[in-house]
Amino acid sequence: MDQLKIDALVQAYRNIRSAKEELTKSFEAELGNLESEQDVVSSALKGYMLEAGLKSLKTAQGTVSLLQKTRYFTNDWEEFDKFVVEHRATSLFERRIAQTNLKTFLEDNPGVIPPGLNSESKYEISVRKPT
Repeated sequence: MDQLKIDALVQAYRNIRSAKEELTKSFEAELGNLESEQDVVSSALKGYMLEAGLKSLKTAQGTVSLLQKTRYFTNDWEEFDKFVVEHRATSLFERRIAQTNLKTFLEDNPGVIPPGLNSESKYEISVRKPT
């Protein structure tokens, strides 16, 4: 492929990326507005249902359910880790690998591979505008 074709491909790539960025900004701004409006409506419905002591509400436009969701977190990971080990409660953790930490571990410990570890690599390109 000659240099002119490569330059044209790089320019096309950058143009598409710029157009995607502009669309994303516009979409995110409009989505933010809609989410704010929806939060106001949701808050009003939630307030009404809590005040009325309702768990669900059926209307001609749809049924509203009041759900209680609980999220758990810790501010002391060291103690939480000790607790998990003490109670053999590893199921309290989600099953996913900390990608950066594992990469660092493998680099620092050549030849030490955790059992059952799989990996997948792929090539990608990065295009930057000229300086």
